Amino acid sequence: MLTFRSSRSCRQCSSPPGTHLRRIRSRSRDKTATRRHPHVVALDVGSSSVRAFLFDPDVRSVRAAEVHHPIEPHIRSDGTAELDPDALMRVVVRCLSALLRRAGPARTAQIAGVGTSTFWHGLVAADDSARALTPLYLWADNRSRSVVGRLKYDLDAEQVRLRTGCPIHPSYWPAKLAWLKIERPRLWKGPVRWLSFADLLYWRLHGRLATSLSMASGTGLFRLADCRWDEELMTYLGLGPETLPPIAEVERGLIPLYRRRWPQLADVPWLHAAGDGALANLGSGCITPAQRALTVGTSGALRVMHPAPGPEAPPGLWTYRLDRARLVTGGALSNGGNLRTWLREVLRIEGRQLEDLVGAMPPAAHGLTFLPHLAGERSLGFAADAFGAIAGLTSATTAAEIARAGLEAVAIEFARVDGRLDQVFPPAKHLVAGGAALLGSPAWMQIMADAIGHPLVAGEPEVSGRGAALFAMESLGIAGTAPTKRKVGRVYRPRARATKTYQAAASRQEALYRALVTDRLLVSQGR
Repeated sequence: MLTFRSSRSCRQCSSPPGTHLRRIRSRSRDKTATRRHPHVVALDVGSSSVRAFLFDPDVRSVRAAEVHHPIEPHIRSDGTAELDPDALMRVVVRCLSALLRRAGPARTAQIAGVGTSTFWHGLVAADDSARALTPLYLWADNRSRSVVGRLKYDLDAEQVRLRTGCPIHPSYWPAKLAWLKIERPRLWKGPVRWLSFADLLYWRLHGRLATSLSMASGTGLFRLADCRWDEELMTYLGLGPETLPPIAEVERGLIPLYRRRWPQLADVPWLHAAGDGALANLGSGCITPAQRALTVGTSGALRVMHPAPGPEAPPGLWTYRLDRARLVTGGALSNGGNLRTWLREVLRIEGRQLEDLVGAMPPAAHGLTFLPHLAGERSLGFAADAFGAIAGLTSATTAAEIARAGLEAVAIEFARVDGRLDQVFPPAKHLVAGGAALLGSPAWMQIMADAIGHPLVAGEPEVSGRGAALFAMESLGIAGTAPTKRKVGRVYRPRARATKTYQAAASRQEALYRALVTDRLLVSQGR
């Protein structure tokens, strides 16, 4: 049975007990130095799959060792979006075991550390023994939309956004916790820890409870400026400091069960997980304010990495941390590859056929206006009750036209995020694309380039995993020039006429949004 052990204090941090940054001195430094070709394990836990990689010193994945395991979130029409945390833990364990088996003893002897990427915003409750008390609520679970209005009324929503980098929205912990306090009040009666999946994973692996600055910054409950849990929000939600994990950077020393299972990983440093979006920027080589990474997997995001402290993010954008020195500002869409999958399944168009049909059509020539908020909305409006819609349908409308309109609508939303980033960062000369959903569709890549109006460079599909490896290598001192070394793929250049066409389509899309979402919200609020 695991017991709760808090991290030690750190004198260099002025935060109160329970929020200290803890550096664990790497006793494997000497071992790392003697490894001729130090490798790094990268674990990438997403909301639709778990992937495990072994990266060599040149940040190249050992293809023969790669492991990919799909997972299926529990989605319902009432807004439910959950995973079973115990089942997800078992998948992670299987993936790491398979990776070590496939890599072989010669390569695993060179393992110098482990880096982990995982999705931001997930929330699970656990007891003092690391036993999950709830499902793992994903960012897409929007059942807490029912309490968002109350939170905005009770709290200064703009000040919350400025302090935490996150708006009040069902994606984030404050809304989920307020909702759970109504739906599951008994959770507040006994010992409880509120955790991300990465926190629970590392607690079960290492026997110590902690989180990272990066994961804490994605909760909406963490002060960006001074790296501490937000006491005002904690008081409002009735959270004691013992219910939230302390901050750490590195773990080492697995519990006996996993020492026996993975002797190759027993004594190497394990960096605490960082958010997949921040690591995607690192893995894409987009590490300065003039570089932007566009990643589309299940959902999508357009982000800029910049030094801390950074500029105040405009409304509609968020800011999270990679670490104490680096911030990531951007906008996220709840609808990315999941919308493409929905189009394919509902319209009954096979993937290759969908690509061919969409690619053969001219820009916005279908007469449709598509609101792509099928899974709700995050950037830019963060409307908790947003929904999808299609206007302009006629008896002549084809399935291919609907599909094209849907993909164009997502691209137009990203163009709006790009314009908002221009308010505080240097204009980008090009964007670096990542994520299998986008890179797997040349037609969508061209639509994105045309809609945003910047060249789009095809990057690597596993950017978060690569970023996790780079992050670990930085900590171990073996990264060298690796952050700037990446493959450069095909460049999709915007076509001026198409960009102008999409600007007109964007105006129609914004007008439909105002009519169906903004105005409807104002009416419901009695304004």
